[in-house]
Amino acid sequence: MSNTSSSFQQAAWKRLKKNKGAVLGMILIALTIFIAVFAYFIAPDGSPFANRIILETGGEKPGFTQQFLQLKKEKKPEAAGFFKKLAYGKEDEYFLVPLTSYTIAQDSIIIQKFIDESLNERQAYHLNQVALQPVVTKKFLLGTDRYGRDILSRLIVGTRVSLAVGLITVIISLSIGVLLGSLAGYYGGKTDAIIMWLINVIWSIPTLLLVFAITLVLGKGFWQVFIAVGLTMWVNVARLVRGQIVSVRELDYVEAARALGYSSFRIIFRHILPNIMGPVMVIAASNFASAIVIEAGLSFLGVGVQPPQPSWGLMIKENYNFIITQNPVLALAPGFAIMLLVLAFNLLGNGLRDALNVKEKL
Repeated sequence: MSNTSSSFQQAAWKRLKKNKGAVLGMILIALTIFIAVFAYFIAPDGSPFANRIILETGGEKPGFTQQFLQLKKEKKPEAAGFFKKLAYGKEDEYFLVPLTSYTIAQDSIIIQKFIDESLNERQAYHLNQVALQPVVTKKFLLGTDRYGRDILSRLIVGTRVSLAVGLITVIISLSIGVLLGSLAGYYGGKTDAIIMWLINVIWSIPTLLLVFAITLVLGKGFWQVFIAVGLTMWVNVARLVRGQIVSVRELDYVEAARALGYSSFRIIFRHILPNIMGPVMVIAASNFASAIVIEAGLSFLGVGVQPPQPSWGLMIKENYNFIITQNPVLALAPGFAIMLLVLAFNLLGNGLRDALNVKEKL
């Protein structure tokens, strides 16, 4: 039995590798996971939530370059170890003061602080107040939002939210959907009727409306939106698992397991489910993509992830006005990121469907 299962998995993997779309999807997903894990090491702004606010440089276009004076803080931030920086980022050691020009005279540095395109302010600081390298130049590849935050950095750190909501949603939806679908499909009768009634009730409620209701009960926040989205997406899994189990529960290997006296729990989870996981994996990839879109929509409407934590949907909400003005990249960049990640999971889902479609290959 194990040899047959192993050979099937190897054949499915070979078919999946031949699917160029699926391979492209896997590469994009792997790259996104790498970016999400090492976000604070990759992002130009490695501060917590990439939330370095410099109002004077707000709303600048991609490729914008600016000089900054590195001014010491009154209280030096605590040193962040590798794992702390990996998880939360590192607080900036200096205040960044935008400037247009500077001169160093004896023990002082005199700058023309940048306030606006045609407005500067003369300021002077003792050299003890600034870093050893007092002036640095920073380039904002995707520009800055209205608060002067680096769009590229927030885009990179926001990757974590999209992947996390997809992962947690899939875990919740699979846990509930597989359990209820298995019970309905295997036992039938009243158990099936009750579970199908519940599925039809949930199915009849628009997804966004149901998410709103759950979010209002749980409150706004990082974890609440994950749970809310996950609790709305299990019905697809449950219907699929029920249908698959109904089609196999009378097959010979199931009857043999019953004849050997195995419990229903063992028959379902040790014998039936491993043989129907192909379609479940396909719908899991689809749910992952759907969860990313739903989370972005919730954040855009203000009931998802809350500021200052970056989310692609929240970034679109904060910057969509710039689409019809001078800097559309501020809103288009997170929109393009959502499109790419959703496309990657859809390509992978289609590839899995083709690779695991055994009947068609026979």
